[in-house]
Amino acid sequence: MRLVQLLSPSKERKVALVSGEKLHLLNIFTSVYDLVNQAMDTKKSMKELVELSLSGQKLNYEEVWAGKTDWQWLPCFDHPTDVNKCMVAGTGLTHKASAENRDKMNAAADAGTQTDSMKMYFMGEEGGKPGAGKVGTQPEWFYKGNGTVLKGHLEPLDIPNYALDGGEEPEIAGIYVINKNGEPVRIGFATGNEYSDHVMEKINYLYLAPSKIRTCSIGPELVIDENIFNNLRGMVTVKKGGKVLWEKEVKTGEANMAHSLENLEYHHFKYDNHRVPGQVHIHFFGTGAFSYGAGIKLEQDDSMVIDWPQMGKALINPIKHDESTEKQIKVLSLK
Repeated sequence: MRLVQLLSPSKERKVALVSGEKLHLLNIFTSVYDLVNQAMDTKKSMKELVELSLSGQKLNYEEVWAGKTDWQWLPCFDHPTDVNKCMVAGTGLTHKASAENRDKMNAAADAGTQTDSMKMYFMGEEGGKPGAGKVGTQPEWFYKGNGTVLKGHLEPLDIPNYALDGGEEPEIAGIYVINKNGEPVRIGFATGNEYSDHVMEKINYLYLAPSKIRTCSIGPELVIDENIFNNLRGMVTVKKGGKVLWEKEVKTGEANMAHSLENLEYHHFKYDNHRVPGQVHIHFFGTGAFSYGAGIKLEQDDSMVIDWPQMGKALINPIKHDESTEKQIKVLSLK
């Protein structure tokens, strides 16, 4: 089952079921979050609730996906009422190609010295798949922000005036809700553009944390299939003026990663404050390629296309560059 979230021409939130080349709108639920909570509360399956909520109104998927209608895309999952209850985070150095790119960016001063990036990747190779129920090597982890950083298909990803760059990271994101008992529940997976400031990170690898606090995107589809995150192949493309500037095949899923999904999930959710009832978690699982590693610098209105065919239609986001002058934020004092 695959679901999308949209804004109607009258700016009402809508959920739709992907049904071939149609988007079948639901008439009960206005967010997938509400659908998920109803399923957990009633012990009914999401599929059953979706079938009971089908409105009979259908949209042309291709036209909506291409932005040819007045419908707008939302992230395929979010917290519909409180952005502070959505944590966007991720795991890095899970793919060898990404670790090699990071290794080049942060090469050791002494020839032959292995960088911390490669050390951490090989730690994952050695202990990232310990077997069912066992605790493996801890991966790299980073925080991206709350729900305000989350964007949908066709929405711009910005280069703020304090940033040095912005670049795509083609990934899969895991989608989770914490239930009333404080237990993480995996809802499904989505195509993701994790998007980071690689120029800032290259200055010093200790700048990784602020380089990640940027907008990012997921969608168009939330794929509710626990077996899909095994071996995914796709294509990442950067376009300028509609023409291909750079593209590369990418691979992800457990078969192409140093860590198992179970290990990555354990190390994210082992913290008590990551298991607050009602919380939403959007968690990126790492990438195997990005254009910055090929010397590409994205500019205003360039577009990033991430296409995992098994995940449905491609995720597209243009670049929006804030060229205003960076200004100090005034901090007020309470008198």
